[in-house]
Amino acid sequence: MSRKYEGLIVLNTKMTEGSVADLITAVNKEFEAEGAKLDQVEELGRKSFAYPSNHLESGHYVNYRFQAEPDAINRIKDRLKLNTQVHLQHFQRVA
Repeated sequence: MSRKYEGLIVLNTKMTEGSVADLITAVNKEFEAEGAKLDQVEELGRKSFAYPSNHLESGHYVNYRFQAEPDAINRIKDRLKLNTQVHLQHFQRVA
């Protein structure tokens, strides 16, 4: 049974070779590789952190709304942990 989720991803754009759009496309492919169906990808832009996090002062925020099976969330999290361009990630189920 597919459920709706929302995920906030903070991308580390420091020391990247490509553009932010390329990073977002790469993360989109990782979602789809685990069986998620993307409904909306909202680019929130670069925002400064309240305090430095892992030597970063800011990150590029992207909000994802998608549908996926409940067990796919853990696979998506594990897959994104391996991506060095993903600094932070948070997912929640949308009612």
